[in-house]
Parts: sequence; C-alpha cells; structure tokens
Amino acid sequence: MASNPKPLLIVDDDVGLLRQLRWAFSDHKVYPAGTRQEAIDIVRTEVIPVAIVDLGLPPDPDGASEGLATLSGILAAAPATKVIIATENETREHALRAIALGAYDFYQKPIDVDVLQLIVSRAQHMFELEAENRRLAEVAPASPVDGIIASSAEMLRVLRNVEKIAPTDVTVLLLGESGTGKELLAHAIHRMSARAHGPFVPINCAAIPETLLESELFGHEKGAFTGAVRLNVGKMESADHGTLFLDEIGDVPLAMQVKLLRFLQDQIVERVGGRKPIQVDVRIICATNQDLDRMMAEGRFREDLYYRLNEVAIRVPPLRERLGDAVFLASFFLRRFAAEYDRPVRGFGPGTLAALKDHSWPGNVRELENRVKRAVVMADGPLLSPNDLGLSTPDEEPQSLFIRAARARAEREVLQLALAQAGANLSKAAKLLGISRPTLYDLMQQHQIGVDM
Repeated sequence: MASNPKPLLIVDDDVGLLRQLRWAFSDHKVYPAGTRQEAIDIVRTEVIPVAIVDLGLPPDPDGASEGLATLSGILAAAPATKVIIATENETREHALRAIALGAYDFYQKPIDVDVLQLIVSRAQHMFELEAENRRLAEVAPASPVDGIIASSAEMLRVLRNVEKIAPTDVTVLLLGESGTGKELLAHAIHRMSARAHGPFVPINCAAIPETLLESELFGHEKGAFTGAVRLNVGKMESADHGTLFLDEIGDVPLAMQVKLLRFLQDQIVERVGGRKPIQVDVRIICATNQDLDRMMAEGRFREDLYYRLNEVAIRVPPLRERLGDAVFLASFFLRRFAAEYDRPVRGFGPGTLAALKDHSWPGNVRELENRVKRAVVMADGPLLSPNDLGLSTPDEEPQSLFIRAARARAEREVLQLALAQAGANLSKAAKLLGISRPTLYDLMQQHQIGVDM
C-alpha cells in the first residue's frame, strides 16, 4: 500500500468485479459504491480524482439510463472528477454518449487490468494537472512591485532592490538580456518615485540613426539644419521633472557619449542650432544588454560615463535562471489572452509544464508571451500542449508505458510544480501538496530534485 494512496471511486453492483478491481488498484484508496446515490454521497464528502462507473447499473442493468444518470450526478457534484465509463461491447454507442456528457474515457468489458490501470493513471495525471492550473490561476505571486509578476527568489531580490531605490533620485543602470523586462522595471521605478506625476520618456538609442540622435535627445531650433522646418523639443527637455529612460545605452556612439556625460554633470540642455542653455530636472534610468566592461576595455564606451550612469546597477536575470517564473508568467499570459480573445483555453495539458520549465527561453519573457499568445489563439482544445507552444519534449520521448514509470513521471512533475509555485520554500510546497515536510524531502531525494536555497 502506498504511503499516500490516491482515492478511486468504483461504482458497480457486481461484488465479484468490485473485489477484482480492489485487488488491481491495491495502491489506491478504493471507495466502492453500488448505486447512484452512494456514488454521489461519496464525491460530495471526499475529493475523488477518478471514478470508474459501470454503465449498466440497476434498476436498468441492461440499459444505460442509470449509468448515464450516475455520470451526470457525479459531474454535477464534483466537476473536476475524471469519470471512466465501463461498458459492454454491444453498448458502445452509449459509451460515446457518455463521452459527450463529460466522461473522461471508457473501456469495454471484459476487463484488461493493464489497460484499465493505464487509463486510470492518465486520468489521475490529468486531474492533478488541472488542479495545478487552478492553483496557478488563484494564487497571486508574492511580488513587492505592483504590475510585475514574479515568484522566483532571483527576481524577488531584483524587485526588492527596485523598491529601495525608487524613492531616491540615483541614476540606475539596468543590465540584462533582451526581453527580460528592463523597460517594465524602469516604468516601475518611475511609478514608485516622487516623480510619478511627471513624464516618463523612453528612447531606444539603438533605433535612432547616429545623425539624428543628438536632435532627438537635445532637440533643435528651426533652421538648425536642412529639413529643420520647426522647433523640436528633445527627449531630455520633455522629461523635465520626470524620468528619462535611455534603452540600449551601449549603442550610443562615442561622440554622443561626451555630450551625454556633460548633460549628466549639469543637467543643462542646448538645442542643436540654439544658443540658450535650458536647465532641466531629470532622473536618468539606462538599460543595456551589452557587456559594458568589455566595451570599456575595447575603447567603445567611456569609463567616466559608465561611472556616472552606474550609481546603482541592477542585473535582471534571464528567464532560464528564474526558478518557477516561466510557469507563473505562462499561466498569467494564458488567462489574459484567453479573456482578451474570448478563447476557451483554461490551462496546460500533460507535459506542457515540464516543457515550459525545460526550455532555455533565449528570447526571455518576450518570447514566452508571444508563444502563449499564439497558442491561445490557435489551440483547438481547452489545454495547451507543448506542440501548441512550439516546444519540444525530447527528455520525455520515448516514454515508458509501465504504470510505475508513468506514475513516477506524474509525481515528479507535480513536485516540481509545487516547488516552483512555492518559490523553493519547502514548507509552503509541502502544504500545497498536502504532505509533511519530511515526506516532501524524501520524495525530492527519491526523484533527485534539488532546490537552490
């Protein structure tokens, strides 16, 4: 008998068959029922992941009316329960009707124990996946910064640093790969600062040609150069009493770096073609995905400018280093896009959560968001598969069909999900799983799952 046997409801009036099924599922906590009312009473008082229901129950043992009514009653009382219908060969059309009414699957008598065990194992796995999807939808990540979703210890450290520096006026340098959310963090710093009622002015330094960058930053007077038909107020002047966000600061050419350094020293703007100095009050936040130390060593980035910008540097970790955040963010994006596009997608199917965790996410959060959006729009069913997300599952192929191996895979996946959702907090993970902390620790050792504490 397993230490934590899974509940299994078996609804059948054949005492001999009940005895056989009890033996076949000796590692489960079997709840036998001989009538519809007994079955419904059980699912109302116990959490039943899977139920096996004989279609030919009395008072209609040769028909399907009572079996179908039992199916409907179970699903009305416990919609999440996976109901497997047992049917005779000659009543296959009734089994198909049961599927239409919400049955998870069916099998035909006489019983093949191995086949039935596999169907029950798959149903149990699906119940656990859907339960985890519901928990992901209900539990809000413990993020100290409004509007930013994170549960990993790595990202929570970043957010706590954002919380500390936001009320100050220090210049901030955000370092990290493309797509990690640096601009979102810059917005958060501005929103939590004393400048929140002032403008937030972003500029992507890599997207503006070198010949136009000075005019974009500092502005220009009418007639300052060919094509300057009117006065243009630059980004620095526009950000007065607010925040200027210089994205991709590593792409600023050396000649412009000198002028930027001068501005940082005195916060005085001189428009191109103008002679009047304009004093502004601007907080600077910069971001780059480049290695500024290497660029300084190669003479491509000024050291004095680097130290002006680097009053406080925050490294934003890539998604692959943020334990559990891929699952949290995917769940958030799924709910958002399902509502936005009115799609019936409600969660992730078998193997999908493992694929989300195993993918390296070279495009980080931006890649994750795009994949989930496309999957929600294009998916045919209610649960997203790895294929819907364009993710491969090489580690899971080929999979053993032995029940013990399938059960171990399901157990390992649920353990990983709980640890990810709990942010590697073992006590919280044990509570989510409904087991003790020592039991969780034993299971982690058994499945060779480690947690970076």
